[in-house]
Amino acid sequence: MAIQHATDQDFQNKVSDGLVLVDFWATWCGPCKMIAPVLEEVDAEIGDKVQIVKVDVDENQETAGKYGIMSIPTLVLFKNGEIVDKVVGFNPKEKLVQFIEQHA
Repeated sequence: MAIQHATDQDFQNKVSDGLVLVDFWATWCGPCKMIAPVLEEVDAEIGDKVQIVKVDVDENQETAGKYGIMSIPTLVLFKNGEIVDKVVGFNPKEKLVQFIEQHA
């Protein structure tokens, strides 16, 4: 599946069903730019198991605040609308795939 973008308005709807990895990021964040192509690779490899959603923390401060996002990139894994795990900072593709698959 393609990577989607979420806003404060549609966030709950995007994470409510199945396994969803949310990337909290910002345009000015260097590590966020590094992780973007890695997420594309993860989507290509296991996109049938997980939906990837990106949330720009500058444009969607309500959602970032609700989930206590203090540093970026923060990747939060949701399963049917509930947080099951999270990881902060850059991680290589192999580690992200393992992180996701332990909850799939």
